[in-house]
Amino acid sequence: MLNPNYEVVVGLEVHAELNTESKIYCSCKNAFGLEVNSQCCPICMGMPGTLPTLNMQVVEYAIKMGHALHCNIHRICKQDRKNYFYPDLPKSYQISQFDIPLCETGYLDVLVENPDKSSYQKRFGVTRIHIEEDAGKLLHSANIDGSLVDFNRCGVPLIEIVSEPDFRSSAEAHAYLETIKSILQYLDISDCKMEQGSIRADVNVSVRKKGSKEFGTRVEMKNVNSFSAVVRAIDYEAARQIEVLENGGEIFQETRRWDDAKGENVLLRSKEDSQDYRYFPEPDLPTIVLEQEYVDGIKESIPELPNIKLIRFTQDFGISYDEAQVLLEEPEKCAFFEESVAKKVCSPKIICNWMVGDLTKYLREKKLSLGDTALTVDAFTALLKMIEEGKISNAAGKQVFEVLLTQEHADPAKIVEEKGLAQISDDSALQAVVDQVCEANQKSIQDYKNGKTNALGYLTGQCMKATKGKGNPAKMKELLLEYLQTH
Repeated sequence: MLNPNYEVVVGLEVHAELNTESKIYCSCKNAFGLEVNSQCCPICMGMPGTLPTLNMQVVEYAIKMGHALHCNIHRICKQDRKNYFYPDLPKSYQISQFDIPLCETGYLDVLVENPDKSSYQKRFGVTRIHIEEDAGKLLHSANIDGSLVDFNRCGVPLIEIVSEPDFRSSAEAHAYLETIKSILQYLDISDCKMEQGSIRADVNVSVRKKGSKEFGTRVEMKNVNSFSAVVRAIDYEAARQIEVLENGGEIFQETRRWDDAKGENVLLRSKEDSQDYRYFPEPDLPTIVLEQEYVDGIKESIPELPNIKLIRFTQDFGISYDEAQVLLEEPEKCAFFEESVAKKVCSPKIICNWMVGDLTKYLREKKLSLGDTALTVDAFTALLKMIEEGKISNAAGKQVFEVLLTQEHADPAKIVEEKGLAQISDDSALQAVVDQVCEANQKSIQDYKNGKTNALGYLTGQCMKATKGKGNPAKMKELLLEYLQTH
């Protein structure tokens, strides 16, 4: 818990690798996990005499994200050299954008959940989105005295999404990051695989006394590689700065490395300012000039975005924030939910319950996506309709569901018939079971009459056992209560 006399101020820089076929300035394959140094060429290695050529799909993807975040799109902009020396940067400079980014001055509306499960909507400013190339990757091994470099990642296209310092808690930062990730996935411009470094965040943290209008000195933590780690990093750094200030110390502008295993950060270097990078216009690339018709055409291709869906799902379908978040995890899963609801053969609530529960559990256990299964909207909703109408029990439904996940063109009605799973709802048949169970369990009947209400659950269970799980539990309970009141 942070000192209540202080307020934390956070800004985020999100780096997302774009899923283009080739790199940003050359024709090398843009793919993860290939043989070390197999996807690099003289251009992305910065050999003398080579010239870069801009991959225009990178521009298209950046504009898509700019429209999604309500940014102004600069139809005329340039690229710049950002100069710094590091072993994974063979050119000793990175091609980026400095003073005229492709996208600028936007915002994102995010639904943030409170600890008590209530939620509120907040708008976060987006300063800019610019395109740039990624650097290589340092490889460390206990068997080697030093480090190796894999240059496959050099030239992989990135967009950097820079926020305004609008976050006042780690929870707000987490909600924003999850929303950014889902938008990137819904636009199909990044796979967002954090374990592969496809999306990374730099976190800027400062603190100030409550009521103060002046920002404190910010500290940056580079390349935090999971959203949960971002939460821990923010909370730790805010607490560290407050402790320093309370003890009469001073906060210095610096870059620190977050060690998630130890739950602490360590000083890397004093923070650079833009002049330290000696930006100048990239002389080997022409000015980017875009037609308004082209920019508008990209905007028209933007689908309904997940942050809007989240609000709509909670309002229109009466599902919780957490349930909606699970449905929105993957565009494919969300589309399946909406198509199922559109069938109007069963309630949105039962669709949500089965997708958030049984379906999500199965996909996570098997490490599959929905498209890897045989499940179809028609079969799924037909199954849920039978459950809602009482034709089969929930337990029987789980058996049918397992078949639908793995068997192509499976018909729920036929599976129920073949497996003999149809629920017994006939009053006379169920009455016979109730009479038989009650006659055999007189002690439980007496216990119930003596006030032990859990005896009713036991008797219901015995009836279900007698019908091998096929008895309609609601009708069974109703008939049991009638028996107990009349005997």
